[in-house]
Amino acid sequence: MVTRVFSGIQPTGLVHIGNYLGAIKAWVELQHRYESFFCIVDYHAITAPYDPSQMQKNIFDAAVINVAAGLDPRVSTIFVQSHVPEHTELAWLLNSIAPMGRLTRMTQFKEKSRLFREEINAGLFNYPVLQAADILLYKASVVPVGEDQVQHIELTRDLARKFNVTFGDTFHEPEAHLSAAPRIMGLSDPDRKMSKSIPGSYIALADHPDKVRQQILRAVTDAGPETGKPMSSGTANLFILMSQFSPPETYERFRREYNEGAIRYSEMKRVLADDVVDALTPIREAAEDLAARPDYVRQILGDGACKARRIAQRTIVEVKLKMGLL
Repeated sequence: MVTRVFSGIQPTGLVHIGNYLGAIKAWVELQHRYESFFCIVDYHAITAPYDPSQMQKNIFDAAVINVAAGLDPRVSTIFVQSHVPEHTELAWLLNSIAPMGRLTRMTQFKEKSRLFREEINAGLFNYPVLQAADILLYKASVVPVGEDQVQHIELTRDLARKFNVTFGDTFHEPEAHLSAAPRIMGLSDPDRKMSKSIPGSYIALADHPDKVRQQILRAVTDAGPETGKPMSSGTANLFILMSQFSPPETYERFRREYNEGAIRYSEMKRVLADDVVDALTPIREAAEDLAARPDYVRQILGDGACKARRIAQRTIVEVKLKMGLL
């Protein structure tokens, strides 16, 4: 039996190094081990306030940066969620077995309800059911996600199990695949997760080298190591980035200097900035090349949607037969 991977990314208009280390890098590695489906989840994106005039550009940009970062359309199926209507059809069918009480306890719903107090909608409430449909539609076994999505994968597993018990064996119970990369915090506010909504917080994958260097040189650290005191969150965040972007010997050298109380943060930032620029330059250049070939990018998404629909339609027919709807 083929093992499938499914994951999705919202078209938010910007992909930063936190997204790359936490998700995309793992996708690039997994695509060579499993049959992989990667989806730009535009239906999920409309559950929070957004600018409709920017949606198509954001979808295009998400496709560009993900392919530039290493997703290979020759081995992965890359498509847009709304181009495969079976996603919402299966979501409705799963809604018939999804417990409301469980949905009200979802952490992300509670957090986003506080954030968008005036715009709480049924889509936000049912977001986890649509996410479950995204995964189960392709009978995926492996779902690369961040820690904040594990609760949603547990719900997906429960819905798969409940459907199988109620209507007959149909779905796998997918497993979450957590990235080995630690959570990347904001450069300007290292006590909060890196976010495009926080000024100075992030480095975008497509940023110019000068901007990358500027952001790192301005990153929050501390006055220097103090005996008996833990490393500050800002300094720890820079070391995390160095562990991901710099050679091991570079990381070990600066850790040794930190432990000896001899570290110079200005030098550490300069070296880290050079290493980040070296890692991101091929991605930025590939993104510029892809953006100049919009028809090719749209073909990737169109071909991906056609392949995804063939599988999605078979799943929907099987589900409706078992539910007595065909």
